[in-house]
Amino acid sequence: MTRGRPGGKYARMYRLGMTPWEGYAAAAAPSVAAVLDREESGRERPPGRALDLGCGRGQYTPELARRGWDVVGVDVVPRAVEEARRRDPGIRYEVADVTDLPVGLGTFDLFLDIGCFQGLDPAHRAAEARGVTALANPGATVLMLAFGASKWRRLVEGAAEHDILTAFTAWELLDVREADTAGLGFPMNRTSPRWYRLGPRTVRA
Repeated sequence: MTRGRPGGKYARMYRLGMTPWEGYAAAAAPSVAAVLDREESGRERPPGRALDLGCGRGQYTPELARRGWDVVGVDVVPRAVEEARRRDPGIRYEVADVTDLPVGLGTFDLFLDIGCFQGLDPAHRAAEARGVTALANPGATVLMLAFGASKWRRLVEGAAEHDILTAFTAWELLDVREADTAGLGFPMNRTSPRWYRLGPRTVRA
């Protein structure tokens, strides 16, 4: 689930046909559905606009669309976006770098980041956070699944709560929960994945 910039490791893995995160995505589908159920509880219907950050070939974007979100999936690899468009012609997918999100995407009520943030270096993590902040509607939320750092870091890059809050300075942590590791297999099931839910930081008098 590592994301990169054009020409980086992420794009190279697509060229080589090595996309293990797609298998992890299939295994994690029930867990993701449960998280989205919780997120949608109490929201009006339809729920609003959602941006799937680092959508790849559309592992989760169709689920958001099925639930009634006006969703846009973005990924930096054109080949991945082209395949996503072929699979789901009714869904909007755009080639875009999560560290330089175009304002033309519009504004959003939900940002879904599953394994994207953790694959970036600190400067690009901060750039992603600035882009998300610029596109956030009032009351927007960020749902992020990130794997913790481990001795398998060369295989699975990780991010901790501190890393997320250091980048998302305009946001505060609303909730953090351990993620289900059933079906993920080694080494993903050894990395203590967690779901983070963020909301815009409130100004207190």
